[in-house]
Parts: sequence; C-alpha cells; structure tokens
Amino acid sequence: MFEPVLLRNMDVPDGHLLSSYEAGGGYQALAKALREHTPDEIIDLVKQSNLRGRGGAGFPTGLKWSFVPKRADKPKYLCCNADEGEPGTFKDRIIMERDPHQLIEGMVISAYAIGAETAYVYIRGEYVLAIHRLKQAIAEAHAKGYLGTRILGSDFNFVVHIHCGAGAYICGEETAMLDSLEGKRAQPRLKPPFPAVAGLYASPTVINNVETLVCVPHIVARGPDWFRSIGPDKSPGPKLYCLSGHVRNPGLYELPMGISLRELVEDRAGGPPPGRRIKAVIPGGVSAPLIPERGLDVGMDFDSLAAVGSMLGSAGVIVIDDSTCMVKVATRIIEFFHHESCGKCTPCREGLN
Repeated sequence: MFEPVLLRNMDVPDGHLLSSYEAGGGYQALAKALREHTPDEIIDLVKQSNLRGRGGAGFPTGLKWSFVPKRADKPKYLCCNADEGEPGTFKDRIIMERDPHQLIEGMVISAYAIGAETAYVYIRGEYVLAIHRLKQAIAEAHAKGYLGTRILGSDFNFVVHIHCGAGAYICGEETAMLDSLEGKRAQPRLKPPFPAVAGLYASPTVINNVETLVCVPHIVARGPDWFRSIGPDKSPGPKLYCLSGHVRNPGLYELPMGISLRELVEDRAGGPPPGRRIKAVIPGGVSAPLIPERGLDVGMDFDSLAAVGSMLGSAGVIVIDDSTCMVKVATRIIEFFHHESCGKCTPCREGLN
C-alpha cells in the first residue's frame, strides 16, 4: 500500500498552519540542508534522485539548477510557477490551500542550492483561498526564522513575494511568466538565452512548479535512493494525478509515477458511471493527445506516454465516456486555445483562425 508523501497533511486539521506542519516534522529538512550540506551538495542530491520537473516537460531538476552560473554579476532568482492554467489540473491549488509550508520549505532549500535570495510565486488571481493561505504561511515562516535574514542562524537570506496573475493561459509558459512578472505583456521569449542564464530582469533564474518544489524537502530528508525506489528508473518518485470527467470518484490522487492509466481510472477513481463505458482519456491536460480505451494500460510517466504519442503534461486526467460526442470535445478544446492564444507563433495564430 502506497503511503502518501506530498499529500500526507491534506486531512490534518489546520494543516495549513505552521504549528501543524512543524508537528509533522516540517522544516527539519531545511535545517538539515543548511547544517549538513553545501549548495552544490543539495544540487547533487537532486540530480541523484532523478527528479524530473512536474510542470509538464519533465526536464531533470538538478540539471536545470546546475545551469545557473556559480558567479554572477546580477542577483539570482527563484520563480515558482503556480499559474496552473491547464484545464483539468488543480494539484498546485490544493497544496497551497492545505499545506503551504511544504511549498515554502521546498523553495527555501531550492533557493539555497542555486544561490538565490529572492523568489516570486506567480499564482492565478482566481486562487483566492490559496493566496490567503500562502500569505499567512509566509508571515508565519518569517516570524519563526524560516524566511528573512540569517535563516536558522545561517548566513543565508531569503524572501518570498507573491505575484497574482490575471488568468492568461500563456503565462504558464515560463518565459511568458517572466515577462508578466516584469510588468510586460506576456509573450514567450526566444531561447537561447535560457532563464538559468538570463531570466527575470535578465538575471539567472530557475523556474519550477509547485509539485516539483514540494518534492525537494523529502529528497533532502530521506535521500535520493528513497526517491528513486518509487516508480520507474527514468521517471521516479511520487506523482500527483488530477482525476475529473466521467469517473465515480474524481479528485487528487498521489501514487507512484508509472502507475497504469487503467489502474488509475478504473481501480482508484472507480471507473465510469454505471452503465457507461470509457471512450477515451486525456492523460495530461487538454493539450495532451487522447488515449483510446484500448490503450489504457500505458504507464503514467513521461517516457511511456511519449512512446504512444501522448504526454504526461500536468497530469490532469480527464475521463470521457461513451455518452460524449468527440467532435464536441474537439470543438471545445479548440475554442479554449483560440481564446487563450497569445498570437505570437504563426501556426497557432493562423491555424486557430
């Protein structure tokens, strides 16, 4: 039986409060990181864990961190992408509402590793409760010495700012998010240069999403071998899956990376309503190609889904049963992307018109 790690505090009374988080061992990983490890050692731990970014691309997190120049004339930044604009995805919102200190601890350790003293959480403006809980958690962390100057008696200083977005889908793209943070119209930037070299305000910047960052304290606390013991070798670790659509038990599930889509939908989420059959499943938000019912035995990890022509994406799993017209599904998805297109790239701009 898999024991939740990232969602372990979801049902704890007042789990969003610092006292509750500390009672469950919260911020002990931060203390261990500052006391026992150098920044480079933290990066090596994350590399050894083979943690891949949970925002959709699946790029190795430790490798991304290592691209940040060790010496830079400009300040370094950490940006948390909490925009979560992909339809069918709600995992980041639930973490921020119910366990915001887990995110803060992950951000502090990550910032320590890359040498950043300032971070921004780019969050959807519609996430009113999550914004309130995160602001409250930041204030608690400051008061207890987990944020601010000389954190836990070390020489490390770190502050977190919250930036509320206006709901544009394009801001989920990391460089468009940086433009929005700078007060510009959100538009994807050409790469190179990559954000790790020239990101926010043309300074070295690491961008990770909420789920990626909350994995970090557990890797520091339990070690990279523990993390790699969960799921497939190339895509290890616990994974959050958002189940919605035609299933009996929709919701947020934490399971090992690589669980089959069939087990996730039929066994965990209870399958389709009585008398209905599954027609297809969107495995990673509406930008992911659909999987027909006959293909549901595929593993829910980056490589397995890529091998069948789809993608894990944000792991927003939308189940479609046989009462649904697929033409209407396709039309609705096209309408969404037509509305959200930023207009910069010709295939999207012209193709959707």
